[in-house]
Amino acid sequence: MTHLFTPLTLRGTTFTNRAWLAPMCQYSSRDGFPDDWHLVHLGARAAGGFGLLLTEASAVVPEGRISPQDAGLWSDEHAVAWRRVTDFVHARGTRIGVQLAHAGRKASTYRPFAPGSGSVPVPEGGWRTLGPSALAFDGLAAPAAMTADEVAAVPAAFAAAARRAVAAGFDVVEVHAAHGYLLHQFLSPLSNTRDDAWGGSLENRARLLVETVDAVRAVWPDDRPLLVRVSATDWTPGGLTVDDVASVARTLAARGVDLVDVSSGGNALASIPVEPGYQVPFARRVREVSGLPVAAVGVLDEPRLAEKVLAGGDADAVLLGRAALRDPSWPLRAAHELGVRLDSLPAGDDHGATVPLDAVTATGYQPQYARGAFR
Repeated sequence: MTHLFTPLTLRGTTFTNRAWLAPMCQYSSRDGFPDDWHLVHLGARAAGGFGLLLTEASAVVPEGRISPQDAGLWSDEHAVAWRRVTDFVHARGTRIGVQLAHAGRKASTYRPFAPGSGSVPVPEGGWRTLGPSALAFDGLAAPAAMTADEVAAVPAAFAAAARRAVAAGFDVVEVHAAHGYLLHQFLSPLSNTRDDAWGGSLENRARLLVETVDAVRAVWPDDRPLLVRVSATDWTPGGLTVDDVASVARTLAARGVDLVDVSSGGNALASIPVEPGYQVPFARRVREVSGLPVAAVGVLDEPRLAEKVLAGGDADAVLLGRAALRDPSWPLRAAHELGVRLDSLPAGDDHGATVPLDAVTATGYQPQYARGAFR
């Protein structure tokens, strides 16, 4: 058995393997609601064998969306819509988590394949953005600096969305504090120049994240994991460093966080040396300092590299993004390449959650033919 296909248990929740789907914005929602696109996108990866699916960044308030086409969880009606997706995923024997987010100064932008770029004007469906300070992200409109009351309302918004995540059937909640969005904006001195309780020292800049985690953990079931996604560095002089973030992660470990999802960048334009495994050292450092399990992400496309990261103790799980878009059945292919014999495959409702593979060892990475052997 490889590390990649060894189950992982966090609190009372077990994941069948450590190949997880990274959260990726689909820019395909209307008024924040998931629809058939989201069912097919996430359902295909459930059928493809991922141990955990994380939804795209789902806004806790309407003005927290990255674009007007982003998903959300700011009303009970959104929870009902998500339930259709979680039920389908669970029927495949897979776990699913929602990434709760607020985009802050990077909200109200055109989606990538729209004809416009930058910030969406109010007359075209955009809105006034908010940030820790009135500092614009490159190419976007300047946000309004949040008042103390506006800052204080953020943890409650995340907690309300977490309550809805319970009703929606999610197994995991991930608090998004990376990629230049609101909680990351407060953490980073590049975007936070406040002189009150939420600015200045690293402890103060981390205050909103800690308060948000406390609020979410208070309403999230004790037997379900709470994850936090962080950017381990801003890749910019004067910005966050991996040791800053590792120190914050150590604080989060005492607040009920169960795993840190370690990415990087997003809060400033920067030159980033992207290559296979380029963020893995950050994950290892956060793991060493915080004592928490971590997930690594970033060009871990090759199964043998993903296995090496886990076997070497750099991370406890790996997240696949673009590789999973190209190949919805990446884990099944990985099992074949690594010589792992799976006991079952995700299947349709006529088989229940899975089908046995006792007679299908010769088919290799061809799950459609494997299923056909049982019909």
